[in-house]
Amino acid sequence: MNPALAAGQLIVSAALVLAVLLQARGAGLSGAFGGDSAVYRSRRGIERRLWQFTIILIVLFVLFSMASFLLDTTATPA
Repeated sequence: MNPALAAGQLIVSAALVLAVLLQARGAGLSGAFGGDSAVYRSRRGIERRLWQFTIILIVLFVLFSMASFLLDTTATPA
């Protein structure tokens, strides 16, 4: 496994876990200031940016995983 890909995947996965945990209901940015509500509302401001950032991290994680799989030279051919 390529060490650069492994390091990149590790960093992206840690950031992805953090981004998902920040979005948990009641534990997110709105819940930190007492703004947690049971009604549906659209994401605005920093919550919207966090949502978009999470999607970008998911795409990066998938790309790192695919690149790591495709470029793996230690696997034996079937």
